[in-house]
Amino acid sequence: MLNESVKKLLAESMWDLATCDGSEPNVVPVAFKDVTDDGKLIVGDVFLETTLKNLKSSGGKIAISVYDPKSLAGYQIKGTAEYVTEGDVVATFKKMVEQMFNGAATAKGALIITPEKVIVTTPGADNKKIL
Repeated sequence: MLNESVKKLLAESMWDLATCDGSEPNVVPVAFKDVTDDGKLIVGDVFLETTLKNLKSSGGKIAISVYDPKSLAGYQIKGTAEYVTEGDVVATFKKMVEQMFNGAATAKGALIITPEKVIVTTPGADNKKIL
């Protein structure tokens, strides 16, 4: 589902996570993120209070926007998120966040997102194409 172009952009760019509680949408940029070998998207939870509340309300529904502001290449990824508070993934993000913030903040958990649909957002002939 995630071809090499999508993976490359995910690795090189910031992501915006979008969730909704049924009445009000919420979008947040995330810097603590990764793509697993099996194509799942991982996000470290440092400041995701509203996002987590919305995920509970929506059954885990989430959308991710990733794009290159120079070339305008981009994708929207829709999927389902699971929240975890233990394990290697969480330990990795805790270490990463603590190093970046010199111990002033930590990761409380991580979202493991299973992509269900990838949509091209790049302007042009393939815009809105589902990969």
